[in-house]
Amino acid sequence: MATLAVVVVLAVASIAVVVSQRRVLTENLDEALVLQADTVSPLLDEGTLPASLPSRGDEDSFVQVLAADGSVVAATESVAGRPALVAVPVQAGSTWRDVDELPVDDARFRVLTRRAPGAEGDAVIVAAAPLDDVDESTRVLSVSLAIIVPLAALALALMVWLLVGRTLRPVEEIRREVVDMGGRDLSRRVPEPDGNDEVARLARTMNAMLARIEHAVDRQRQFLADASHELRSPLTRMRTELEVDLAHPERSDPIATERSVLDETVGMQHLVEDLLHLARSDSDAAWEPDRRVVDLDDLVLGHARRIRAERPIDVRTALVDAVQLRGDERALSRAVGNIADNAARHAASWVSFEVTEAPGTAVIAISDDGPGIPADRHNQVFERFRRLDDARARDAGGSGLGLAIAREVITRHGGTISIDPMFEPGARFVVHLPVD
Repeated sequence: MATLAVVVVLAVASIAVVVSQRRVLTENLDEALVLQADTVSPLLDEGTLPASLPSRGDEDSFVQVLAADGSVVAATESVAGRPALVAVPVQAGSTWRDVDELPVDDARFRVLTRRAPGAEGDAVIVAAAPLDDVDESTRVLSVSLAIIVPLAALALALMVWLLVGRTLRPVEEIRREVVDMGGRDLSRRVPEPDGNDEVARLARTMNAMLARIEHAVDRQRQFLADASHELRSPLTRMRTELEVDLAHPERSDPIATERSVLDETVGMQHLVEDLLHLARSDSDAAWEPDRRVVDLDDLVLGHARRIRAERPIDVRTALVDAVQLRGDERALSRAVGNIADNAARHAASWVSFEVTEAPGTAVIAISDDGPGIPADRHNQVFERFRRLDDARARDAGGSGLGLAIAREVITRHGGTISIDPMFEPGARFVVHLPVD
Protein backbone atom coordinates (compact mmCIF):
# COMPACT_ATOMS: atom_id res chain seq x y z
CA MET A 1 0.00 0.00 0.00
CA ALA A 2 2.82 2.36 0.85
CA THR A 3 4.58 1.49 -2.41
CA LEU A 4 1.40 2.17 -4.38
CA ALA A 5 1.06 5.55 -2.72
CA VAL A 6 4.67 6.39 -3.59
CA VAL A 7 4.12 5.28 -7.21
CA VAL A 8 1.09 7.55 -7.48
CA VAL A 9 3.06 10.47 -6.04
CA LEU A 10 5.99 9.84 -8.41
CA ALA A 11 3.65 9.55 -11.41
CA VAL A 12 1.92 12.83 -10.57
CA ALA A 13 5.28 14.50 -9.98
CA SER A 14 6.60 13.17 -13.31
CA ILE A 15 3.63 14.54 -15.20
CA ALA A 16 4.08 17.87 -13.46
CA VAL A 17 7.79 17.94 -14.42
CA VAL A 18 7.03 17.15 -18.08
CA VAL A 19 4.32 19.79 -18.27
CA SER A 20 6.57 22.31 -16.52
CA GLN A 21 9.49 21.65 -18.89
CA ARG A 22 7.27 22.01 -21.95
CA ARG A 23 5.89 25.27 -20.63
CA VAL A 24 9.37 26.66 -19.92
CA LEU A 25 10.73 25.68 -23.35
CA THR A 26 7.67 27.13 -25.06
CA GLU A 27 8.05 30.37 -23.11
CA ASN A 28 11.70 30.59 -24.19
CA LEU A 29 10.64 30.09 -27.81
CA ASP A 30 7.96 32.76 -27.43
CA GLU A 31 10.54 35.19 -26.11
CA ALA A 32 12.71 34.58 -29.19
CA LEU A 33 9.72 35.23 -31.50
CA VAL A 34 8.85 38.41 -29.60
CA LEU A 35 12.44 39.56 -30.01
CA GLN A 36 12.24 39.02 -33.78
CA ALA A 37 8.93 40.90 -33.96
CA ASP A 38 10.35 43.73 -31.87
CA THR A 39 13.25 44.04 -34.33
CA VAL A 40 10.88 44.47 -37.27
CA SER A 41 8.38 46.86 -35.63
CA PRO A 42 10.68 49.98 -35.56
CA LEU A 43 11.64 49.49 -39.21
CA LEU A 44 7.99 49.24 -40.17
CA ASP A 45 7.11 52.35 -38.22
CA GLU A 46 9.98 54.38 -39.76
CA GLY A 47 9.23 53.18 -43.26
CA THR A 48 12.74 51.74 -43.65
CA LEU A 49 11.66 48.11 -43.83
CA PRO A 50 13.84 46.21 -46.35
CA ALA A 51 12.33 43.55 -48.59
CA SER A 52 14.73 40.93 -47.19
CA LEU A 53 14.80 40.60 -43.42
CA PRO A 54 17.75 39.18 -41.49
CA SER A 55 17.23 35.63 -40.15
CA ARG A 56 17.73 34.94 -36.41
CA GLY A 57 17.90 31.70 -34.47
CA ASP A 58 16.91 28.39 -36.07
CA GLU A 59 17.35 28.24 -39.85
CA ASP A 60 13.81 26.92 -40.18
CA SER A 61 12.37 29.94 -38.39
CA PHE A 62 11.08 32.83 -40.47
CA VAL A 63 9.48 36.27 -40.38
CA GLN A 64 6.96 37.71 -42.84
CA VAL A 65 5.47 41.17 -42.93
CA LEU A 66 2.03 41.20 -44.53
CA ALA A 67 0.03 44.14 -45.82
CA ALA A 68 -3.63 44.53 -44.95
CA ASP A 69 -4.61 42.72 -48.16
CA GLY A 70 -2.44 39.71 -47.29
CA SER A 71 0.41 40.44 -49.67
CA VAL A 72 3.97 39.89 -48.46
CA VAL A 73 5.80 43.18 -47.85
CA ALA A 74 9.02 41.70 -46.44
CA ALA A 75 10.34 38.28 -45.42
CA THR A 76 13.43 36.44 -44.30
CA GLU A 77 15.49 34.69 -46.90
CA SER A 78 14.15 31.21 -45.98
CA VAL A 79 10.66 32.16 -47.19
CA ALA A 80 11.56 34.81 -49.78
CA GLY A 81 9.23 34.78 -52.81
CA ARG A 82 6.61 32.71 -51.00
CA PRO A 83 3.05 33.95 -50.52
CA ALA A 84 1.67 34.60 -47.06
CA LEU A 85 2.10 31.45 -44.99
CA VAL A 86 -0.68 32.32 -42.51
CA ALA A 87 -3.90 34.25 -42.92
CA VAL A 88 -4.08 37.87 -41.82
CA PRO A 89 -5.65 37.90 -38.36
CA VAL A 90 -8.79 39.88 -37.84
CA GLN A 91 -8.17 40.93 -34.24
CA ALA A 92 -5.61 43.51 -33.21
CA GLY A 93 -2.66 42.85 -30.90
CA SER A 94 -0.55 39.71 -30.62
CA THR A 95 -1.84 36.17 -30.92
CA TRP A 96 -0.10 32.80 -30.40
CA ARG A 97 -0.91 29.44 -31.92
CA ASP A 98 0.62 26.11 -32.81
CA VAL A 99 0.38 25.19 -36.48
CA ASP A 100 0.83 21.56 -37.49
CA GLU A 101 1.48 22.10 -41.19
CA LEU A 102 3.22 24.94 -43.01
CA PRO A 103 4.61 24.88 -46.57
CA VAL A 104 8.07 25.59 -45.18
CA ASP A 105 8.58 22.32 -43.25
CA ASP A 106 6.75 19.26 -42.00
CA ALA A 107 7.45 20.20 -38.40
CA ARG A 108 5.01 21.86 -36.06
CA PHE A 109 5.50 25.60 -35.70
CA ARG A 110 4.92 28.12 -32.98
CA VAL A 111 3.48 31.21 -34.71
CA LEU A 112 3.24 34.79 -33.44
CA THR A 113 1.05 37.26 -35.33
CA ARG A 114 1.08 40.93 -34.37
CA ARG A 115 -0.65 43.95 -35.91
CA ALA A 116 1.73 46.89 -36.03
CA PRO A 117 1.35 50.48 -37.40
CA GLY A 118 3.54 51.40 -40.35
CA ALA A 119 4.39 54.48 -42.40
CA GLU A 120 2.22 53.18 -45.24
CA GLY A 121 -0.56 51.77 -43.07
CA ASP A 122 -1.05 48.91 -40.64
CA ALA A 123 0.76 45.68 -41.31
CA VAL A 124 0.94 42.23 -39.76
CA ILE A 125 4.20 40.76 -38.50
CA VAL A 126 4.31 36.96 -38.63
CA ALA A 127 7.16 35.30 -36.69
CA ALA A 128 7.36 31.50 -36.56
CA ALA A 129 9.78 28.89 -35.24
CA PRO A 130 9.64 25.07 -35.31
CA LEU A 131 8.63 23.19 -32.14
CA ASP A 132 11.04 20.32 -32.86
CA ASP A 133 13.33 21.08 -29.93
CA VAL A 134 10.44 21.49 -27.52
CA ASP A 135 8.79 18.26 -28.64
CA GLU A 136 12.04 16.30 -28.63
CA SER A 137 13.11 17.48 -25.17
CA THR A 138 9.68 16.71 -23.77
CA ARG A 139 9.66 13.28 -25.40
CA VAL A 140 13.11 12.38 -24.05
CA LEU A 141 12.14 13.49 -20.55
CA SER A 142 8.86 11.55 -20.71
CA VAL A 143 10.58 8.35 -21.86
CA SER A 144 13.26 8.74 -19.19
CA LEU A 145 10.70 9.19 -16.44
CA ALA A 146 8.61 6.31 -17.78
CA ILE A 147 11.65 4.07 -17.28
CA ILE A 148 13.03 5.58 -14.08
CA VAL A 149 9.76 5.80 -12.11
CA PRO A 150 8.85 2.07 -12.39
CA LEU A 151 12.43 1.07 -11.60
CA ALA A 152 12.47 3.41 -8.60
CA ALA A 153 9.10 2.06 -7.47
CA LEU A 154 10.36 -1.51 -7.80
CA ALA A 155 13.51 -0.70 -5.84
CA LEU A 156 11.44 1.08 -3.19
CA ALA A 157 9.04 -1.87 -2.93
CA LEU A 158 11.98 -4.23 -2.46
CA MET A 159 13.53 -2.00 0.21
CA VAL A 160 10.21 -1.62 2.00
CA TRP A 161 9.65 -5.38 1.89
CA LEU A 162 13.10 -6.08 3.30
CA LEU A 163 13.13 -3.32 5.92
CA VAL A 164 9.54 -3.72 7.06
CA GLY A 165 9.90 -7.49 7.12
CA ARG A 166 13.03 -7.18 9.21
CA THR A 167 11.34 -4.67 11.51
CA LEU A 168 8.13 -6.66 11.90
CA ARG A 169 9.80 -10.03 12.31
CA PRO A 170 10.17 -9.54 16.09
CA VAL A 171 6.53 -8.42 16.22
CA GLU A 172 5.49 -11.64 14.49
CA GLU A 173 7.60 -13.65 16.95
CA ILE A 174 5.90 -11.82 19.82
CA ARG A 175 2.49 -12.52 18.28
CA ARG A 176 3.22 -16.24 17.86
CA GLU A 177 4.46 -16.49 21.42
CA VAL A 178 1.35 -14.77 22.77
CA VAL A 179 -0.89 -17.06 20.68
CA ASP A 180 0.90 -20.13 22.04
CA MET A 181 0.59 -18.97 25.64
CA GLY A 182 -2.05 -20.73 27.66
CA GLY A 183 -3.91 -19.70 30.75
CA ARG A 184 -2.06 -22.29 32.81
CA ASP A 185 1.52 -21.50 31.87
CA LEU A 186 2.00 -17.88 32.84
CA SER A 187 5.76 -18.19 33.27
CA ARG A 188 6.40 -17.80 29.52
CA ARG A 189 7.66 -14.49 28.15
CA VAL A 190 7.81 -12.96 24.70
CA PRO A 191 11.24 -12.67 23.03
CA GLU A 192 12.94 -9.32 23.57
CA PRO A 193 14.93 -8.04 20.55
CA ASP A 194 18.18 -6.20 21.05
CA GLY A 195 18.26 -2.43 21.02
CA ASN A 196 15.98 0.23 22.42
CA ASP A 197 13.56 0.81 19.57
CA GLU A 198 9.77 0.75 19.78
CA VAL A 199 9.51 -3.03 19.26
CA ALA A 200 12.09 -3.76 21.96
CA ARG A 201 10.34 -1.44 24.40
CA LEU A 202 7.01 -3.07 23.52
CA ALA A 203 8.44 -6.53 24.25
CA ARG A 204 9.87 -5.39 27.60
CA THR A 205 6.57 -3.76 28.52
CA MET A 206 4.65 -6.93 27.62
CA ASN A 207 7.02 -9.08 29.69
CA ALA A 208 6.62 -6.74 32.65
CA MET A 209 2.85 -6.95 32.23
CA LEU A 210 3.01 -10.76 32.01
CA ALA A 211 5.11 -10.83 35.17
CA ARG A 212 2.51 -8.73 36.98
CA ILE A 213 -0.28 -10.98 35.71
CA GLU A 214 1.63 -14.09 36.81
CA HIS A 215 2.22 -12.60 40.25
CA ALA A 216 -1.44 -11.60 40.58
CA VAL A 217 -2.69 -15.03 39.48
CA ASP A 218 -0.24 -16.84 41.78
CA ARG A 219 -1.32 -14.60 44.63
CA GLN A 220 -4.98 -15.27 43.85
CA ARG A 221 -4.41 -19.03 43.68
CA GLN A 222 -2.54 -18.96 46.98
CA PHE A 223 -5.26 -16.81 48.47
CA LEU A 224 -7.97 -19.25 47.39
CA ALA A 225 -5.98 -22.24 48.62
CA ASP A 226 -5.31 -20.65 52.00
CA ALA A 227 -8.90 -19.44 52.34
CA SER A 228 -10.19 -22.92 51.51
CA HIS A 229 -7.90 -24.44 54.10
CA GLU A 230 -8.86 -21.91 56.77
CA LEU A 231 -12.58 -22.44 56.13
CA ARG A 232 -12.31 -26.23 55.90
CA SER A 233 -10.64 -26.60 59.30
CA PRO A 234 -13.45 -25.15 61.47
CA LEU A 235 -16.08 -26.87 59.34
CA THR A 236 -14.31 -30.19 59.87
CA ARG A 237 -14.16 -29.63 63.64
CA MET A 238 -17.83 -28.68 63.83
CA ARG A 239 -18.86 -31.71 61.78
CA THR A 240 -16.74 -33.99 63.93
CA GLU A 241 -18.29 -32.71 67.15
CA LEU A 242 -21.81 -33.07 65.79
CA GLU A 243 -21.16 -36.57 64.43
CA VAL A 244 -19.66 -37.68 67.76
CA ASP A 245 -22.68 -36.37 69.65
CA LEU A 246 -25.05 -38.14 67.25
CA ALA A 247 -23.08 -41.39 67.43
CA HIS A 248 -22.85 -41.36 71.25
CA PRO A 249 -25.78 -39.37 72.59
CA GLU A 250 -25.38 -40.88 76.06
CA ARG A 251 -21.95 -39.22 76.40
CA SER A 252 -22.76 -35.97 74.58
CA ASP A 253 -22.85 -32.54 76.20
CA PRO A 254 -25.20 -30.43 74.06
CA ILE A 255 -24.37 -27.18 75.82
CA ALA A 256 -20.63 -27.68 75.39
CA THR A 257 -21.15 -28.66 71.75
CA GLU A 258 -23.31 -25.61 71.11
CA ARG A 259 -20.75 -23.36 72.76
CA SER A 260 -17.93 -24.88 70.71
CA VAL A 261 -19.89 -24.61 67.45
CA LEU A 262 -20.79 -21.01 68.29
CA ASP A 263 -17.12 -20.18 68.90
CA GLU A 264 -16.18 -21.79 65.58
CA THR A 265 -18.98 -19.89 63.83
CA VAL A 266 -17.83 -16.57 65.26
CA GLY A 267 -14.29 -17.36 64.17
CA MET A 268 -15.52 -18.21 60.67
CA GLN A 269 -17.50 -14.97 60.58
CA HIS A 270 -14.38 -12.97 61.40
CA LEU A 271 -12.41 -14.91 58.81
CA VAL A 272 -15.02 -14.27 56.11
CA GLU A 273 -15.06 -10.57 56.97
CA ASP A 274 -11.27 -10.47 56.66
CA LEU A 275 -11.42 -12.28 53.33
CA LEU A 276 -14.05 -9.87 52.01
CA HIS A 277 -11.95 -6.91 53.14
CA LEU A 278 -8.85 -8.18 51.34
CA ALA A 279 -10.85 -9.10 48.23
CA ARG A 280 -12.34 -5.62 48.03
CA SER A 281 -8.94 -4.04 48.56
CA ASP A 282 -7.41 -6.16 45.80
CA SER A 283 -10.22 -5.40 43.36
CA ASP A 284 -10.13 -1.63 44.02
CA ALA A 285 -6.48 -0.62 43.59
CA ALA A 286 -7.46 3.04 43.43
CA TRP A 287 -9.28 2.95 46.80
CA GLU A 288 -8.46 5.95 48.93
CA PRO A 289 -9.31 6.09 52.65
CA ASP A 290 -11.83 8.60 53.91
CA ARG A 291 -10.04 11.70 55.18
CA ARG A 292 -11.63 12.84 58.41
CA VAL A 293 -10.19 13.96 61.72
CA VAL A 294 -9.38 10.92 63.87
CA ASP A 295 -8.38 11.04 67.54
CA LEU A 296 -5.74 8.35 67.67
CA ASP A 297 -5.53 8.39 71.44
CA ASP A 298 -9.26 7.69 71.80
CA LEU A 299 -9.07 4.94 69.17
CA VAL A 300 -6.11 3.21 70.86
CA LEU A 301 -7.55 3.58 74.37
CA GLY A 302 -10.79 2.00 73.18
CA HIS A 303 -8.92 -1.13 72.09
CA ALA A 304 -6.92 -1.10 75.33
CA ARG A 305 -10.16 -1.16 77.34
CA ARG A 306 -11.46 -4.02 75.20
CA ILE A 307 -8.28 -6.09 75.70
CA ARG A 308 -8.41 -5.39 79.45
CA ALA A 309 -11.98 -6.66 79.60
CA GLU A 310 -11.33 -9.77 77.49
CA ARG A 311 -8.02 -11.04 78.87
CA PRO A 312 -6.50 -11.35 82.35
CA ILE A 313 -3.33 -9.43 81.55
CA ASP A 314 -1.91 -6.06 82.50
CA VAL A 315 -2.77 -3.40 79.88
CA ARG A 316 -0.52 -0.33 80.07
CA THR A 317 -1.61 3.00 78.56
CA ALA A 318 0.49 5.55 80.41
CA LEU A 319 2.37 6.56 77.25
CA VAL A 320 -0.74 7.37 75.17
CA ASP A 321 -0.68 11.07 74.20
CA ALA A 322 -3.39 13.05 72.42
CA VAL A 323 -2.72 12.94 68.66
CA GLN A 324 -5.00 13.76 65.74
CA LEU A 325 -4.70 13.01 62.02
CA ARG A 326 -6.91 12.74 58.96
CA GLY A 327 -7.91 9.27 57.85
CA ASP A 328 -10.53 6.55 57.77
CA GLU A 329 -11.40 5.97 61.42
CA ARG A 330 -13.09 2.62 60.82
CA ALA A 331 -10.19 1.23 58.80
CA LEU A 332 -7.57 2.55 61.25
CA SER A 333 -9.51 1.08 64.16
CA ARG A 334 -9.49 -2.30 62.45
CA ALA A 335 -5.75 -2.11 61.83
CA VAL A 336 -4.95 -1.10 65.42
CA GLY A 337 -7.37 -3.73 66.74
CA ASN A 338 -5.67 -6.47 64.70
CA ILE A 339 -2.25 -5.48 66.06
CA ALA A 340 -3.62 -5.29 69.59
CA ASP A 341 -5.30 -8.71 69.31
CA ASN A 342 -2.05 -10.22 68.03
CA ALA A 343 -0.13 -8.76 70.97
CA ALA A 344 -2.72 -9.87 73.53
CA ARG A 345 -2.81 -13.37 72.07
CA HIS A 346 0.93 -13.86 72.56
CA ALA A 347 1.48 -11.79 75.71
CA ALA A 348 2.65 -13.58 78.84
CA SER A 349 1.53 -10.97 81.38
CA TRP A 350 1.22 -7.50 79.84
CA VAL A 351 0.52 -5.44 76.72
CA SER A 352 1.63 -1.82 76.33
CA PHE A 353 0.07 0.89 74.12
CA GLU A 354 1.92 4.06 73.11
CA VAL A 355 0.81 7.03 70.99
CA THR A 356 3.23 9.89 70.36
CA GLU A 357 3.70 12.59 67.76
CA ALA A 358 6.93 13.42 65.94
CA PRO A 359 7.29 16.25 63.38
CA GLY A 360 4.67 15.45 60.71
CA THR A 361 4.21 11.87 61.94
CA ALA A 362 1.99 10.04 64.39
CA VAL A 363 3.63 7.01 66.03
CA ILE A 364 1.69 4.07 67.47
CA ALA A 365 3.62 1.35 69.32
CA ILE A 366 2.02 -1.83 70.70
CA SER A 367 4.27 -4.15 72.74
CA ASP A 368 3.91 -7.45 74.54
CA ASP A 369 6.12 -9.71 76.66
CA GLY A 370 5.42 -12.87 74.70
CA PRO A 371 7.86 -15.20 72.96
CA GLY A 372 8.79 -12.59 70.39
CA ILE A 373 9.37 -12.96 66.67
CA PRO A 374 12.64 -14.15 65.12
CA ALA A 375 14.41 -11.39 63.19
CA ASP A 376 14.38 -13.38 59.95
CA ARG A 377 10.57 -13.54 60.10
CA HIS A 378 9.78 -9.91 60.75
CA ASN A 379 8.53 -9.45 57.19
CA GLN A 380 6.79 -12.83 56.96
CA VAL A 381 4.29 -12.08 59.71
CA PHE A 382 2.68 -9.42 57.49
CA GLU A 383 1.96 -11.93 54.72
CA ARG A 384 -1.52 -13.36 54.31
CA PHE A 385 -2.28 -16.57 56.24
CA ARG A 386 1.23 -16.51 57.66
CA ARG A 387 1.68 -17.83 61.19
CA LEU A 388 4.79 -18.70 63.14
CA ASP A 389 5.29 -22.40 63.81
CA ASP A 390 4.60 -22.08 67.54
CA ALA A 391 1.31 -20.29 66.94
CA ARG A 392 -0.28 -22.51 64.34
CA ALA A 393 -2.57 -24.32 66.72
CA ARG A 394 -6.14 -23.14 66.61
CA ASP A 395 -6.21 -22.40 70.31
CA ALA A 396 -3.65 -19.69 69.63
CA GLY A 397 -6.37 -17.88 67.73
CA GLY A 398 -6.12 -15.77 64.62
CA SER A 399 -6.49 -16.60 60.96
CA GLY A 400 -3.19 -15.24 59.72
CA LEU A 401 -4.90 -12.23 58.08
CA GLY A 402 -4.94 -9.65 60.86
CA LEU A 403 -1.46 -8.24 60.37
CA ALA A 404 -1.80 -8.40 56.57
CA ILE A 405 -4.97 -6.30 56.80
CA ALA A 406 -3.26 -3.91 59.21
CA ARG A 407 -0.35 -3.37 56.82
CA GLU A 408 -2.73 -2.89 53.88
CA VAL A 409 -4.75 -0.22 55.75
CA ILE A 410 -1.67 1.58 57.03
CA THR A 411 -0.07 1.55 53.57
CA ARG A 412 -3.24 3.03 52.06
CA HIS A 413 -2.92 5.87 54.57
CA GLY A 414 0.65 6.53 53.43
CA GLY A 415 2.17 5.03 56.56
CA THR A 416 4.46 2.14 57.48
CA ILE A 417 4.41 -0.71 59.98
CA SER A 418 7.44 -2.58 61.25
CA ILE A 419 8.74 -4.66 64.14
CA ASP A 420 11.33 -3.10 66.43
CA PRO A 421 14.41 -5.36 66.06
CA MET A 422 15.95 -4.10 69.33
CA PHE A 423 12.95 -4.80 71.56
CA GLU A 424 13.06 -7.81 73.87
CA PRO A 425 11.68 -9.84 75.39
CA GLY A 426 8.49 -10.02 73.35
CA ALA A 427 7.59 -8.01 70.28
CA ARG A 428 6.99 -4.33 69.59
CA PHE A 429 4.99 -3.25 66.52
CA VAL A 430 5.63 0.35 65.45
CA VAL A 431 3.28 2.24 63.11
CA HIS A 432 4.13 5.59 61.50
CA LEU A 433 1.27 7.61 59.96
CA PRO A 434 1.55 11.01 58.30
CA VAL A 435 -0.14 13.89 60.09
CA ASP A 436 -1.63 16.49 57.73
